[in-house]
Amino acid sequence: MKIIITLGIIILSISMAESQDIGYAKRIIEKLSSAEFKGRGYTENGDKISAVYISNEYHNLNLLPLNGKSYFQKFSLSVNTLPGRVSVKIDGTELHTATDYLVESSCPSVNGRFQIIKTSRSQIDTEEKFASLVDNAADSFILIDCRDKKNEETDLSKKIDEYIKLLKHSPQIAIKGVIIYTNDKLTWESSTSQNIRPVVIINKELDLNTVNSIEITVDAKFKKNYKTQNVAGFIKGTSGSDSTLVVLAHYDHLGKLGKDIYFPGANDNASGVAMILNLAKHYSVNRPKYTMVFIALSGEEAGILGAKAFTDNPLIDLKKIKFLVNFDLAGTGDEGIKIVNGSVYKDKFDLITRINQQHELLPKVDIRGAACNSDHCLFYQKGVPCFYIYTQGGIQAYHDIFDKYETLPLTEFTDYCKLMIMFFDSITHPI
Repeated sequence: MKIIITLGIIILSISMAESQDIGYAKRIIEKLSSAEFKGRGYTENGDKISAVYISNEYHNLNLLPLNGKSYFQKFSLSVNTLPGRVSVKIDGTELHTATDYLVESSCPSVNGRFQIIKTSRSQIDTEEKFASLVDNAADSFILIDCRDKKNEETDLSKKIDEYIKLLKHSPQIAIKGVIIYTNDKLTWESSTSQNIRPVVIINKELDLNTVNSIEITVDAKFKKNYKTQNVAGFIKGTSGSDSTLVVLAHYDHLGKLGKDIYFPGANDNASGVAMILNLAKHYSVNRPKYTMVFIALSGEEAGILGAKAFTDNPLIDLKKIKFLVNFDLAGTGDEGIKIVNGSVYKDKFDLITRINQQHELLPKVDIRGAACNSDHCLFYQKGVPCFYIYTQGGIQAYHDIFDKYETLPLTEFTDYCKLMIMFFDSITHPI
């Protein structure tokens, strides 16, 4: 009996080792975060290039298409893109895009030289001060010194935030643009709308006493009803049960800012795609008891729109999903993982923590309540039991040009994947 058990453990260990090919994960992440994929956004078909690559991996792993004969589930979204010229000069000195400044992704096309009117948060803390500033800044850019902003959410701070929001977006205000001067880290995002005026965020040190003008050029293109796609495949279970397990990760990222700058998105979320592909690799050889569905979603950065498209038009019966796990930011793990919805599905959280403790895999497993902060949320709202899991610690690069393959540590990726395989196997083969 001991020999049989030992042999079984050896076979399981070999199978697990084969599925934890860190080289495979690295190749996936390196490829998806390379310049070839255009930041996996909606400029120069970055999303489509990425979807084809992922579908080819599905095919190579013998996954079956979930949508009939196709891995693709197509849907539309609207998005603002900045595919052409993007440049900013302050008093004739050119700033470096994405390191000295960013323009907000909702930026419209603009080209010109404008006077700068300077103020600070503390100087627009009343309606009278705000009105006076607007009256004196027609046809100019307003620079707001936000370095003195405190983190506390006081009523006064919220009021100032509302004034700044009006400066950015109100069509009743006759200013040409807004400059947010900050010492915060520069982070970007996608936008499903185009603003009426440019907003520039600068964190390069300036001498505000001498700042007088801005020269700005941005070529913007708003894409209405842009066609993108989710990528979905499955491995049929051995039991014949109609219960399914679902793993998903969004593959889209922020795309490009201008002709030359792209956002690699190695951790967010090439790492999550690498996780679901690693799981697919394992289960393509070790067929699961329940059918396993693998979904790479588009549109997450634009407002979890890929998840909305799937849950509004599901390719499987959502009621048959036994459990779903959404992987995002899977590339670190120095401080373990955090599980959103852990307190909602406490039995499953306890199962993961028990497996982790028994096998000494990750430094820790933290619990978190429900939060609508990633793709799982739309499934959860439809009654699908699910977790959203992300790694903690390590690099701080996020939504910037520094989230790249070369500096992504993948500290706990192998053990993280082992933990999830044991978790799924424990669901399908409860002890």
